Amino acid sequence: MTEVTLPTRRPAGRPFDPPVELARLRSERPITRMRFPDGHLGWLVTSYPLIRAVLADQRFSSRYELLHYPLADVGQMPPAPVGDLTGMDAPQHTRYRKLLAGKFTVRRMNQLTERAEELTAEHLDAMAGQGAPVDLVESLARPVPALMICELLGVPYADREDFAGHAARMSRLDATPEEQYATFGAIGEYVRQLVAAKRTRPTDDLLSDLTDTDLSDDELAGVGGFLLGAGLDTTTNMIALGTYALLEHPDQLPALQESPESAVEELMRYLSIVHTGARAALEDVEVGGRLVSAGESVALSVVAGNRDPVKYPNPDVLDLRRAATGHLGFGYGIHQCLGQQLARVEMRVTLPALMRRFPALRLAVPAEEIPMRHDMDLYGVHRLPVTW
Repeated sequence: MTEVTLPTRRPAGRPFDPPVELARLRSERPITRMRFPDGHLGWLVTSYPLIRAVLADQRFSSRYELLHYPLADVGQMPPAPVGDLTGMDAPQHTRYRKLLAGKFTVRRMNQLTERAEELTAEHLDAMAGQGAPVDLVESLARPVPALMICELLGVPYADREDFAGHAARMSRLDATPEEQYATFGAIGEYVRQLVAAKRTRPTDDLLSDLTDTDLSDDELAGVGGFLLGAGLDTTTNMIALGTYALLEHPDQLPALQESPESAVEELMRYLSIVHTGARAALEDVEVGGRLVSAGESVALSVVAGNRDPVKYPNPDVLDLRRAATGHLGFGYGIHQCLGQQLARVEMRVTLPALMRRFPALRLAVPAEEIPMRHDMDLYGVHRLPVTW
């Protein structure tokens, strides 16, 4: 069988569309041999049904130390740090998941919705006061999710500006490795101090709730850091890239206001910012008529799966009235995104509010000058200059 490398080049002038080669592979060879950047010969899966099958099959592992990374040669990856659910299998993953899943309650989501509305209004007011043009990433898309993580974890108000600043520095591209390590260290140390404070004087937040479990202080600090890392850059890019897509599809704006719930699901499907996942076979497994041998890594093209016409008619069309349920934007199976309800809250609030407040919102530069995150594991924009 002919082997491929992961297609990454998006079609010129179509920043929201996947690499064209992925559609051909999905049609002709939905599971095919792939040469990984480190030389490993594994597999690439591009169809919606097969991606779901792999994600639901616990014969495939998500442990980092077993995986070959599909996007770059990063060498042998270390095991997941304490509290990082993404890089764990059962039973370790099950223990954390059970403790955390019950904390994302309807009551807490309702509280966070109200806070998201307040924070969004404050930042839109600040945008109006500053005047156009602004970078939407810095003015809205990054600070609101950072402050919402503060709400979730119960970071005291006096500390929130510093904490949000640390969170923003986590995703800086121009930071040196030393600066990145210093940022991670500062966040880890702060969360450890926060855990100690919550044990002494709990408040109404997720971290305080978790102090009543059997998690150790190190585990609680790890979970806090994991939630920060998992919930910040992802939602930031969805808000920013979602805004860009809406500005390029103004005919969709009425549907955004009429049904923000379905609009968010369709944007998640259409944009697929977490575009490529990976699993490692723990034993020989047949997938789509091919034998995946134990130890081989499988790259999962989420962006191709979410554009699969087998699941979604006219998949390359952005249709905010579409019933996009079942998309892979939050993953699938036991590792499906734990904070997906919080992400939905943030997007349902920010995007309609932004378009209501600034009905004449438009790009401040030509579309071809928008700097896209072509070379990163989360797709999106580096900056989004807008005016009104």
